[in-house]
Amino acid sequence: MPKPRSQQISLLNTPYYHICSRTVRKAFLCGVDKETGTSFEHRRGWIEKRLFQLSQSFAIDICAHAIMHNHLHLVLHVDCEQIKQWSTADILQRWHLIRPPIITFATFPFN
Repeated sequence: MPKPRSQQISLLNTPYYHICSRTVRKAFLCGVDKETGTSFEHRRGWIEKRLFQLSQSFAIDICAHAIMHNHLHLVLHVDCEQIKQWSTADILQRWHLIRPPIITFATFPFN
């Protein structure tokens, strides 16, 4: 049974974590599919770019990464000292860098 994140991560013990994420049903993430000959190599750059964007929005350093054909590995460092310096406004600004606000009917001006 999966454990909640609060039981898996203890920044008091270590700020370094190895993360592995796999695709569903061994679908191709990047590389060339040997069965179809289709190349998904262009995705590798997209994934790498997004990972580094996300790491700059949060207090996480990417120590090492490997993007494989159907999974990826990351070694991450959580920078607790940087987090302590953030205000609520800093946190909101960083969140909106990765997730822009959605305009809803309640906030959309009607004439």
